[in-house]
Amino acid sequence: VQLVESGGGSVQAGRSLRLSCASSGSIVSTMCMGWVRQPPDKEREGVAAINTGGGIATYYASSVKGRFIISRDNAKNTVYPPMNDLQPEDAAVYYCAADPRGGNCLGAPSAVTDFGYRGQGTQVTVS
Repeated sequence: VQLVESGGGSVQAGRSLRLSCASSGSIVSTMCMGWVRQPPDKEREGVAAINTGGGIATYYASSVKGRFIISRDNAKNTVYPPMNDLQPEDAAVYYCAADPRGGNCLGAPSAVTDFGYRGQGTQVTVS
């Protein structure tokens, strides 16, 4: 399983960024997908997750709810979290993660920190 994040960068407070996570194979359609972030000198935080199946369910940490919107494109094996109204406290390395247990997103969003597969991460800086 390979997860590759892209779309990170530096933005001013109040602006938006759209991260992407490209995956190998068909895991986007078979595994719960999520995003984890780790600010400097702080613990990792599971911020968003999306399940598989026809009835889409999404999960958000309270710190990002209303500003981040996770979605998936099964045909492209890609997951997107548009991040709006970014604030300095959102600055972190963002990692895409996948849960080999399946598509139900058990324990999400906090459990995303323990998902079995994770990408290399992409840096987001907010000034």
